[in-house]
Formats: sequence, structure tokens, C-alpha cells
Amino acid sequence: MAEDNPHVQDRPASGHQVLVVDDEAGIRRGCERVLRSEGHQVLLAERGERGLEILTRQPEIDLVLVDLKMPGMTGFEFLEQARRLAPETVFVVITAYATIESAVEATKRGAYDFIAKPFTPDDLLRLVSRCLERVVLIRERNRLEAERSRRLLELTTEKGRLRSVIDCMADGVLVCNAEQMLVLYNPAALRMVLEMPEGSEAREIGKVLAYEELAGMIAEVSRDARRLSSEIRVRKESREAWFLANIAPVTDPASTLILGTVTVLRDVTELKKLDQVKAQFVNMVAHELRAPLAAVDGYLVAMEEGCVEDPVKRQEVLGRSRARIRALVDLVSDLLNLSRMEAGAVRREIKPQQLEGILGEIAELLAPLAAQSGVRIEARIEAGIPPVAADREELNRLFTNLVSNAVKYNRKDGLVRISAAREGPYVRVSVGDTGIGITREGLDRLFSEFFREKRDETQNVTGTGLGLSIVKRIVDFYQGRIEVQSEPGKGSTFTVRLPAVAP
Repeated sequence: MAEDNPHVQDRPASGHQVLVVDDEAGIRRGCERVLRSEGHQVLLAERGERGLEILTRQPEIDLVLVDLKMPGMTGFEFLEQARRLAPETVFVVITAYATIESAVEATKRGAYDFIAKPFTPDDLLRLVSRCLERVVLIRERNRLEAERSRRLLELTTEKGRLRSVIDCMADGVLVCNAEQMLVLYNPAALRMVLEMPEGSEAREIGKVLAYEELAGMIAEVSRDARRLSSEIRVRKESREAWFLANIAPVTDPASTLILGTVTVLRDVTELKKLDQVKAQFVNMVAHELRAPLAAVDGYLVAMEEGCVEDPVKRQEVLGRSRARIRALVDLVSDLLNLSRMEAGAVRREIKPQQLEGILGEIAELLAPLAAQSGVRIEARIEAGIPPVAADREELNRLFTNLVSNAVKYNRKDGLVRISAAREGPYVRVSVGDTGIGITREGLDRLFSEFFREKRDETQNVTGTGLGLSIVKRIVDFYQGRIEVQSEPGKGSTFTVRLPAVAP
């Protein structure tokens, strides 16, 4: 068969590979002579099995001419197997028995056309030309399809990356098309401003936004094609929140048509709270620092000018001055403690601490202050309560603040009760008083920095508004809990639970 399969080295750039599978040597050689004259590379096989071997080695063959009636494997059997080996190849049937039934069967098995024996060189060339055009179209289609699939995969990958980035953003993102339909959003936006019903299809932005003001801003940007930036104040779950909304139009560079809008929402609630705290701090400094200093300055001027000659009166003036100065020292101390806690610069020596001794010392230390106000302190400490793991100085600060508040906000001839007992995995310490109590509104803000309830009963009580916020931070650091029960005119009880040290 060497003479039937000459190896062609110099194939023209425009030529194609054609395989002729036929048991008649005359047909094979005739096809080879005609096709080579047109610059095609021709491979020959006298049996179907031999043709399959060639296709296995060279599946890129463009055209196969196959006889239906051959010894061994028939043309139908060859077509069925060859289609799997060379899916881009075009198959043409050569037959001396051209019937409708055989043509239909060959088509079912993958044949594109057929040529009946005998045929002329012109008949063969017309058929081959038509088939090779189809080969080019098939391969171009497959190339474009593969390119499309690759591009789609790249696009899907990029969209997935973009989706991952947007979903991980702390800022809310809303993307709308030109018709103001919401086409993309992230979990942050859903949490901030969206009220999405079931389903993920595009929806009109005005119907899914919880706030009309933001919907109006998006509509304005979509209409006027200009950027907008504004703060939005909202109420969410009985609390106030602030969002900074930046809205930008998306335009087509070529036509300048508006394609949609992109909205980025940043939660600035904490910054607003910080501004409020700063304002409260300024107001507190203006009042708590200026008033004591002005009073002390007045006392000193009076003494300097000789207005206070009575020794008893002079001693009273000095006592008031010292009290004012102590209040300022307490204020500075509270500010320093709060600053260290905010900066995480508090140095703690944590070890088991017995609360019996600490609470006893505090009660003894504050007894003279309580006596001046006509207040009595009682301490009932359960015997054998377990220790708590904490820094002793912080425990002193914690309970001193609670007991001193119970004294300051008590009534004349009032009572402060300190109790401590084991309660499950905690040690429970309660500080109760018979004082003026706290309103419901005051309880909501009780542990905020610089908060002091403004009432007639508190006008003459000095304080910084920082003590209870420091108490809360200390309790939270040691994984404890603090609760308050209070009623105006009937007193308050602060209950602290700190984890007990396991035996």
C-alpha cells in the first residue's frame, strides 16, 4: 500500500488534507490525481479499518471520501466511529448504489453529501470545493464558539471577583440601570437601606429603598447626570443612624448617554456620635472646670482683700475651696482613666482578689463622706465567697464609683446597702440606695460618657458624668455584667456580676 499512500512533504498553504477510503484502487488513484492537481494533500486507505487508523493519528484531516460497500467494515460502520475521532471533519459517501434509503442512512451517521460512481473530475472537484468551504465554516464556528466560551469564562470569573469584592465591602453599594431598576447590591446595602422582597430579579429602586430621600437623590442623578453627596439621617430599629451617600452617574463615553447610577453608602453613625461626645466634652469642660475655678478665685480674692476676717468663716471658705479643687482632681483622674482605657494602655496585675476586704475598705473609706450627708452605709458580705480574677486597683475604682454615687444621690438620713454573695459561676455585688432614683430616659443613657441627668434634685451634686462609663468598661473587660433597677423617688440598685475563680 506504499504506492497508495505517498507522503507529501510540500503542501501548499492553501491546500487541505483529504482522506480517500475505497477498496477500488482505480477510484483511490483517480481521486488522488485530481485532488493533488489542486494542491491538496491526499491520504489513501483501501479498507475502513485502515482509514480509522489514519484518522486516529491525524484527526485534523479536512475531508473524508468513503465508499459504502467495502470488504470488512462497511462505510456506515466507518462513519459511526470516524465521527467520534474527527468531529470537525466533513464526510462524503462514494457509492455505486445511490438510493434515497442509503443517502438518509448515511446522513444519519454523519455524512454531509454523496457522490455516485462513476463521476467525472469536475464532479469531484465541485463536491470537494463545496465540502471544504463547509470545513472552513465549521472550524471557524468552533473557533468562535471556543473563543466565546473562553470570554464568557473570563467574564464570569471577573464578575465573580467583582461580586466577592463588593460583597466584602463595609460600605453599601447600589447599582441601577438607566430605568432606575436595581441591578446590583451588596449585603451592606441590604442591611442599611434596602427592604428586598423574595427574589433577585431587577426591581424599581424607589420600591425597595426604605428612605424616600435617597430614592429622590438617585432619580436626580439619573436625570441630571451630575454627582451628588449628602448625609442622610434615618431611624432604624428605634435608633438613629447617619449615612453618607455618594451617587455618581454612569455614562457611555461615545454617546454620553446615561447608562445608570452607582451609589456608595458609608455608615457615619459612630463619627456622629463622636462629634456629639466631643460637643458634650467641650460643654462639660466649660462648666465643670470654669465654675469651680471661678468659685475658688472668688474665695481667694475675698480673703486677699480682707473680706473674711472671722477665723471660722475663713476656715469654711478654705474648706469649700479644697472641695472644689478635689472635684477638679477627680475630673482629671476620670479623664485620664478613660483615655487610657480608650487607648488600651491600662496596666493590670490580674490575680485572684477577695472582695470582702475590698468592699470593707471602701465602706470604711466613704463612711465620713456619707456621715456629712446624713447617710448610713451597711455592708453585708456573705462568708466564704470565692475570689474574682482582676486588678485590685480597678476593682477599687469600680466599687468606689458605685458607692460614692449611692451616697451623693441619696436623701438625708438615707441608707446605702452593699451586699456580696455567690451566684452560680459569678460573684454578685449589689449597691443599693434610698435616694432620688433614675428616670426611664436616664436609664437608657446611664453608661454614656459625660451623661448626667438634669433634674432639680441633681443641681447641687458635683460630678463628671464619666464614673459609670468607666464602671461599665471595667465590668465588660472582665466578662461580667451590670444591671440597674431604679425608680424615681425610691432609690436605685446597681448589681455587678463578675466571674468567680474556679476552686
